[in-house]
Amino acid sequence: MGVKNLWDILESCKKTLPLHHLQNKRVCIDLSCWMVQLQNVSKSHSCMKEKVYLRGLFHRLRAFIAVNCTIVFVTDGSIPAIKLSTYRRRLNSGSEVTQDDRNLQNVTSLRRNMGSEIEEAEAQCAVLNSESLCDGCFTSDSDVFLFGARTVYRDICLGDGGYVTCYEMTDIERRLGFGRNSLITLALLLGCDYSQGVHGLGPESACQIVKSVGDNVVLQKVASEGLSFVKKKRSSKKQGAVSKCNNNKENSLDHDMNVNGSKHDSQRDDQHLQVIDAYLKPKCHSADSDAVHRALAQYPFQRAKLQQICAQFFEWPLEKTDEYILPKIAERNLRRFCNLRSTSSDLGLKLPLHKIPVKCPVSKISKHRKVQGRDCYEVSWEDLDGLKTSIVPADLVESACPEKIVEFEEERAERKKQNQRKTRPKKSEKGSSVTEIDLKLQRLLLDIELESSSVRNASFSSNVEISESRTAAPEVDLTNQDLRLDPKSSDDVSCNEVGPSTAKSEVIDLLSPSPPRQSRIVSKFPKSNGQCIDVIDLSESETDVSPEHERKARELRLFLASIRDEIS
Repeated sequence: MGVKNLWDILESCKKTLPLHHLQNKRVCIDLSCWMVQLQNVSKSHSCMKEKVYLRGLFHRLRAFIAVNCTIVFVTDGSIPAIKLSTYRRRLNSGSEVTQDDRNLQNVTSLRRNMGSEIEEAEAQCAVLNSESLCDGCFTSDSDVFLFGARTVYRDICLGDGGYVTCYEMTDIERRLGFGRNSLITLALLLGCDYSQGVHGLGPESACQIVKSVGDNVVLQKVASEGLSFVKKKRSSKKQGAVSKCNNNKENSLDHDMNVNGSKHDSQRDDQHLQVIDAYLKPKCHSADSDAVHRALAQYPFQRAKLQQICAQFFEWPLEKTDEYILPKIAERNLRRFCNLRSTSSDLGLKLPLHKIPVKCPVSKISKHRKVQGRDCYEVSWEDLDGLKTSIVPADLVESACPEKIVEFEEERAERKKQNQRKTRPKKSEKGSSVTEIDLKLQRLLLDIELESSSVRNASFSSNVEISESRTAAPEVDLTNQDLRLDPKSSDDVSCNEVGPSTAKSEVIDLLSPSPPRQSRIVSKFPKSNGQCIDVIDLSESETDVSPEHERKARELRLFLASIRDEIS
């Protein structure tokens, strides 16, 4: 819990930071607060049965490993004697808090974690933070500031890239004017784990009273006067004009603060001093103790031990545990390598990648990726327990090994050039090639037509004979009008023109049949400009006996086939 309403008072000092803000840091974690948070998220029976809260803890650890954040878990120890009445009230045991319990001098601590020398986990975290042995504390107990913490992370979220809510003591001092002494005084006035506070006093009034006294002297004032100065401050604001309602409230304050010199007043003053002492001198391990040194030591990653734990609690096969944890281990190693290069550069030692004594964990970059709107790279790793590839942020690769990005961009540019060579020609090139094709096609068609004409002339001349070769056939006078051909029957007679060298004395044997008309199949071939070319499909007839004609026809068919393939 901590101090009542203190998180609301500190709301203006809250900052939301991305998860990678914890990169290369060491943080202390109040484990009991984390477990309470995770259990409150999944209170159903099925969630408890599936140990969802433990899986949530596992995934938080994965996120911390990925950003190379070292964590120190701290658990609660024995319950402080000054907190015993509050603890029993929270447990709702049904037993009343007796006068002996109120007399804290006669009450000893209650064991909560056997074998522990500390009492409050947040107090131990605060000591390590105040001694600069860690960079921050994770806890939801607001009294961690009263124990001396400087940087506190209250919440953590792994969705949307991950973020944490952070409170800095420097911001609290600058914006609100509250130091550690002022926060302890607010605990006495508003109520906390060690004190019930002053009845009827709200957070706004309490803040005004504490600010009016000042952080440097407020605890001395409480030690010398108790909380009687609260009554004086409130009375001075009323300037003597106090209504009956306010009189009743003041009487209530008089009763709660017990400024009448009674024995109960002395006990209450002693309690205030004990609360102050509990915050200023918490019972926990000192910064130079062996327990702290052991907790802060670096330990190697025990892959087999983690696999055993996940198999025990989640019934996961070994491969599933590796699938979850190995990519985070690889990313952590890359961040450590990046930190090494950054430190060397700050010291003036800028070595190229191949001269660094520590081998870069990245083998090569395979692809460029986008993960939740963030630029990333899919990279191949050097030997890492069988992990081949995984995805890491692009800015991390750029900081750790920019040489790998240069290699990747060069390879991609080379592949792009090779692909361009294999692509089709441009429109201008394609247009010029089509023009050349049209010219070749016209020449071929002209040659074939000339060849076809010579073949038809040869077949026609075989049916024309001199009149002397046929003695039985009478001569036919073409000038005789009686023998003129009927125009209507002209379709039944096929007549070809004869060149000027043909003699007039030649006669035509009308009794012999005319040569059969050769049918030609004409197809339309589209040009690039939208027009069409008439293409004659040649047949292997008996009249096409010329080898040259056959060669030309074969060449044309092959040429047309190549054009169709290129266009399609």
